[in-house]
Amino acid sequence: MTREEKAQIIDELSAKFADNAHFYITDASGFTVEQINNFRRLCYKSGVEYRVYKNTLIRKALERQEGTDYSPLFKALSGFSGVIFSKEVGNTPAKVITEFRKKLEGRPVLKAASIESALFIGDENLKTLTELKSKNELIGEVISLLQSPAKNVVSALLSGKNKLGGLVKALEERGTK
Repeated sequence: MTREEKAQIIDELSAKFADNAHFYITDASGFTVEQINNFRRLCYKSGVEYRVYKNTLIRKALERQEGTDYSPLFKALSGFSGVIFSKEVGNTPAKVITEFRKKLEGRPVLKAASIESALFIGDENLKTLTELKSKNELIGEVISLLQSPAKNVVSALLSGKNKLGGLVKALEERGTK
């Protein structure tokens, strides 16, 4: 590979890191071509992208990123490295890895991940990453929590089981006459 080709790959990879808020670096050593292709297909179906890069190219692309110090990830850059990019949901790659592992006895191995600039290093973080909730899931939970007390008050007022509820029903009936 020429210097120009390497520079072009570093530029493209740097742009991918900048455009994707979430990325995972995996070790897929020992995969056959068929297994890599199956993993790529599963990633594609899940809306994430998986590509294999040389460790030095990943490192140089990460060094170009502004605002976040990715140097703690550099220790994980050894062996066969693939990068999974996810624009929207931070836990999708973790779920893809977990699903694929059910078929292949613990592979691929998570080397490191970056979720909104938070760094997770080591395979022991995979379960935590799988359980992370997306932004939309968190917003939905907050809205339901906020709506819950209001629904309870309205239902209590509309039921005729207490004095206030009976008063509301009586007023409603009076208003309709």
